[in-house]
Amino acid sequence: MSASSEDNASRTTGEPDLNDRAMRDRAVLAARGKAPFDVLLSGGLVADVVTGELREADVGLVGAMIASVHPRGARSDAGRVLALAGAVIAPGLIDTHLHIESSMITPRSYAGVVVPQGTTTICWDPHELGNVSGLDGVRWAVEAARGLPLRILIEAPSCVPSAPGLERCGADFRADAMAEMLSWPEIIGVAEVMDMRGVLERSPRMSGIVQAGLESGKLVCGHARGLEGPALQGFVAGGIESDHELTDRHDILSKLRAGMAIELRVSHEPVLPEAVAAFREIGRVPQTVTLCTDDIFPDDLVKQGGMVHLLRRLVHYGMDGLEALRCATLNAAQRIGRRDLGLVAPGRRADLVVFDNLETFGVRQVFVSGIHAASDGDLHIAMRPDTAAPPGGTMRLTSVSASQFLIPASGTRAMIRTVSKPRFTQWGTREVAVRDGHVVIPADAALMAVFNRYGASAEPGLGVIEGWGEWTGAIATTVLHDSHNLAVYGRDPDDMALAANTLIASGGGMVVTRGGRILAELPLPVCGLLSTDDPQDVARQFVAVREAAASVSTWDGVPVMIKLIIGASLACNAGPHVTDLGITDGMTGEIVTDCVLAS
Repeated sequence: MSASSEDNASRTTGEPDLNDRAMRDRAVLAARGKAPFDVLLSGGLVADVVTGELREADVGLVGAMIASVHPRGARSDAGRVLALAGAVIAPGLIDTHLHIESSMITPRSYAGVVVPQGTTTICWDPHELGNVSGLDGVRWAVEAARGLPLRILIEAPSCVPSAPGLERCGADFRADAMAEMLSWPEIIGVAEVMDMRGVLERSPRMSGIVQAGLESGKLVCGHARGLEGPALQGFVAGGIESDHELTDRHDILSKLRAGMAIELRVSHEPVLPEAVAAFREIGRVPQTVTLCTDDIFPDDLVKQGGMVHLLRRLVHYGMDGLEALRCATLNAAQRIGRRDLGLVAPGRRADLVVFDNLETFGVRQVFVSGIHAASDGDLHIAMRPDTAAPPGGTMRLTSVSASQFLIPASGTRAMIRTVSKPRFTQWGTREVAVRDGHVVIPADAALMAVFNRYGASAEPGLGVIEGWGEWTGAIATTVLHDSHNLAVYGRDPDDMALAANTLIASGGGMVVTRGGRILAELPLPVCGLLSTDDPQDVARQFVAVREAAASVSTWDGVPVMIKLIIGASLACNAGPHVTDLGITDGMTGEIVTDCVLAS
């Protein structure tokens, strides 16, 4: 990022300007011993992510800036001295890709959780808000991100909807919308481009969106799930620079060799040992490797942490702690073009984390632009209240009836097309019974119904899903990647109608029903995605929903059941997925509006 871009970032985020001449004058004097530091971090070990050293040094701060990194004990003149007793001074952690909406709390609440964990900068793709509320949703994200101790850099959602023609959502972003968002100084680039087919087939819509990003000179981020060979080469040639949809060692190396920046994510832990193995194979950790959280649920965020938990897991799988830290700091800063971040060195912004060590990464202290923001898990500074009113009216759907959860068929038997397997979905076929003019959902299958909640139609897309165990209740959610329509799962039409109508009345969220009763509910009144409640309360409500969901299905994949339920409509990915239009396939473009093949 150029100096002028850093100035602009300071103006739009409200963070102190490092090019303030008076502060620079004071920093130079302090570095030379001609003036005291404001703060002196004494007796620590500096994590040097450039040289790979963990070396004894003290760090002096002046205002928002690191003024000096000098031999331990050489100075004591400071307004405040913080004795570290051998703890590690590291750059603040940078999360290169995430959706705050997946944590189901507002940006203000999110900042209050992650800053004490050592995260000082995040790159937020408000893709979910964009799909629900269009440009108004993105504008709200920009406003809601201002004035917080967490530096929130915002990307312009590129895929609203993520699979055009296969789903309907609350908005439709084309090249003109992208150009408008990129003109806002708060926007750092194009968020993950998910319409892989559109990029590869050079659809005018997707080409125009990517072109707007390329012409802006800002980041163009990607989503390259399953791409390899010529398709991967073509995707990168189309202007896409990064990917977090990593699957295994081969996939990671292929994308690194294609010149992509990769974003290892904590939300897909099985990939982490594959990444460590890939780095061992080539004998180094490339500078294009960064870290991200992507989608992290509220209970995991509160209990385990985000970026700091990812560092711990990488070390657990055999990665050197300093190398992992470099991915989360210097590599990330270089990727997003922030020369003021990512390094403990004079002239850099004083975003710092004091860790116990680089194995367990216990967080002792956190500084953001020189302000002592947190200690031992507690936030020190008061945060401003939420001021920007979020967009409203996102549940434009009247009450539904049990009859809408029935699939018409004639005769006594029927052959239907199904969505087989919860993960990596495949097309299937199945013979089923027909009773009273409707398909009987088999005991080991379930019905998935998706209602358009933005007023486009009243009838749902219907599909039979296999591999989820036997169901004795229903689950409904408006958190549904990426359209965030209203999805309902189950076998009993009455339970399904109760679940749907509960969320229609509350404005959105997640709910589990059985036998005509509500077992658990998480209201998410902000766009059907977020709660304004305390993060601990949201986490407790989410856990209750997850446990209730486990009780209405016998599926043995219960630990990831909620994650797969909210991703079951991800129409941009290969394979069949149920959307508000029917059963669709993101790579072929097929839409099945009636799953009955023959009666």
